Amino acid sequence: MDNAELGKRLKTARLSKKMTQSEVAGDFITRNMLSLIESGNATPSMKTLEYLSGMLDIPMDKLLADSWEESSEVPDFQTLRNAKKLLTDQKYSQLVENIQAEGIFTDELHAIRSIAYLRTAEQLSESGQTEQLQQAVNLARLAADEASKGIYANTARIAQANQLISKSAQSLSNYYSSLAQGGGI
Repeated sequence: MDNAELGKRLKTARLSKKMTQSEVAGDFITRNMLSLIESGNATPSMKTLEYLSGMLDIPMDKLLADSWEESSEVPDFQTLRNAKKLLTDQKYSQLVENIQAEGIFTDELHAIRSIAYLRTAEQLSESGQTEQLQQAVNLARLAADEASKGIYANTARIAQANQLISKSAQSLSNYYSSLAQGGGI
């Protein structure tokens, strides 16, 4: 479902409850932001969707369903929920292998994937072994790439990834220098 359809559903639900935009927005979001969401000109975050769903008394799965009548859970919402669960459970490799950043929650999924890549890279870099350090560098690059996308782009996470790349690259450089000095190469 696109932003325009989601906005239309939210507006329809709000009007059917005879609520103003200010009443629905409350202290959580601005009335202007709600207006942008309802017109399809802004994509609400997961937290905002949960809030609006509660305010309008519409279950999330119904709000995001392909058709208004459909009550089964929406695949995009299920994907986001699965990604959050895997992140919480620290199953980072499973997350990046099975969760793609696409659909209505693309921005949220980029942010979650960047965390998973970075945490995996950090774990690998701690081993100090050459192969793991090389994998850590590759995963940190992926973390920086994911962290640079969408509305949740995170310069701090990009900096963490770049710092990990530098640290791992220095360890690799030291290792290869010691091999060269010892006549191993």
